[in-house]
Amino acid sequence: MLHDIDARAQAPFPGNLGNVVARLREARQTWRGAHWRHAEHGAFGFPARRSLDRIMGVLCAALFPLRLGPPELNPGNEDAFVEATLESALSQLAAQIRLELHYSDPAATADRIESKVQKIIADFSLALPELRGLIDSDIEAAYAGDPAARSVDEVLLCYPCAIAVIHHRLAHRLYRLGAPLVARIISEVAHSRTGIDIHPGAQIGRSFFIDHGTGVVIGETAIIGDRVKLYQAVTLGARNFPLDDEGAIARGAERHPIVEDDVVIYAGATILGRVTIGRGSTIGGNIWLTQSVPAGSHVRQAHPNLTIAAHAGDEDHVAR
Repeated sequence: MLHDIDARAQAPFPGNLGNVVARLREARQTWRGAHWRHAEHGAFGFPARRSLDRIMGVLCAALFPLRLGPPELNPGNEDAFVEATLESALSQLAAQIRLELHYSDPAATADRIESKVQKIIADFSLALPELRGLIDSDIEAAYAGDPAARSVDEVLLCYPCAIAVIHHRLAHRLYRLGAPLVARIISEVAHSRTGIDIHPGAQIGRSFFIDHGTGVVIGETAIIGDRVKLYQAVTLGARNFPLDDEGAIARGAERHPIVEDDVVIYAGATILGRVTIGRGSTIGGNIWLTQSVPAGSHVRQAHPNLTIAAHAGDEDHVAR
């Protein structure tokens, strides 16, 4: 096998790529013709995932300077660091939002675009103290809900849910302020890093905790109340997709669950459609749920019959 790999690696590189280039050009032209509203605007470009990933790292350091900032910081110089860091991060974020607005509204004048960019950045920056408070409540909920956590700092530094909720809190605000593409890229940065997929349109209350986290999916129109706890592999998804008069998916319809305050949803549960999970309910693991449940409900599967194989020569035992 190694010999085959070496032989392939030493194969002569094709000297004439003209045919490949021509076919790629044809593919681009076909795409642009089919999706004219999303054609490339080469004069401006698109928001960049790598840039937004870097910006998020800087914003996280500004929100938690002594935990996520450089090691030389102390309480005496952190305000100066936060101010300088925010100036840099918000300027870079404005550049990404500017690209999105040129893309989404190519007919707009430069002055109109700039006015919208500055308003989004101003409103976003003013919201940062509120967002820090929400994130604090999420970190505290994770510490309170996980006996394995030794401190809130451990949660902030180590837990995938901390990365996911920080990104979501910031992305959701940008989504609501009018930068949905930038917000979606930010959410996908967190998704790829943590395995937690939260659409930036989802509305999430205070003290939100996702234990373990991997495989959690929360759809665009989901509404989650305060003090909700999810375990890994929970899906808050859509049951079906309404179609418009032309047979295309109708976008923006309310199609994801509403989860009220103080609900716990255990691992592997799938809840689909615009159903309501009443306050204080508990949804057991591996449940498939497509209907609303009243407040205080306990939803669980019927107890299965388990066959436990004993050692050779012994009869099987059935647990009921």
